[in-house]
Amino acid sequence: MAIPRHLAIIMDGNGRWAENHHLPRVSGHRRGVETVQSIVRSCRELGIGYLTLYAFSSENWGRPEEEVGALMGLLGQFLKSEMETMLTRGIRLRVIGEIRRLPAPIGQVLEEAVARTAENDRMVLTLALSYGARNELVRAARALAARVASGELAADSIDDETFASVLDTAEIPDPDLLIRTSGEMRISNFLLWQLAYTELYFTETLWPDFDDEQLQLALKEYGRRQRRFGLTAAQIHGKDREDPH
Repeated sequence: MAIPRHLAIIMDGNGRWAENHHLPRVSGHRRGVETVQSIVRSCRELGIGYLTLYAFSSENWGRPEEEVGALMGLLGQFLKSEMETMLTRGIRLRVIGEIRRLPAPIGQVLEEAVARTAENDRMVLTLALSYGARNELVRAARALAARVASGELAADSIDDETFASVLDTAEIPDPDLLIRTSGEMRISNFLLWQLAYTELYFTETLWPDFDDEQLQLALKEYGRRQRRFGLTAAQIHGKDREDPH
């Protein structure tokens, strides 16, 4: 079975799961956190080096205040409960997005978790919090514009590598595989630059029901894909034949 170096997941369907079970939405989010704990452990055991989870988008701030508060509370609980697991399993925590918008207590917990796990090197767990890819690209453009204006950088020297170096994900490779749960087939303002050549996998399974079996199905499908990065199959395999596709 092929194992992606970097797996990204859009965790969707908590609210619908709760509705299907005639429960309040926060129950779906709480169950979703349990799924996060399980999938993080599974990815670590499989040897996936980088796992990025879309935990809270910049658009999610528009949800009802009560739901946002509950999500922040669950985030804090997750970070505290998983600290020892991250330390013992060698998992390094990273955060991308506009972290300054998060409540101060959550920001402090995040800062502590990032600092305490900074030396871990067996897996990098990245949480996208208050994250929106368009905002990330705007912030990157502003950073480069400021460097050009100060004379530090020549405008005509900006290339893909330079641009990527000022993104939130500068320290990690682009995702090899993106999984989105709940049947929605869009990327919802997530990692727009980084997903240029990522394999996409969509499943009808709601996030709270996404388990090891569902993860294995996604990885098996990934293993059947041929990643050509714009080249022909003949070039990839070193054979003198045309790609029939």
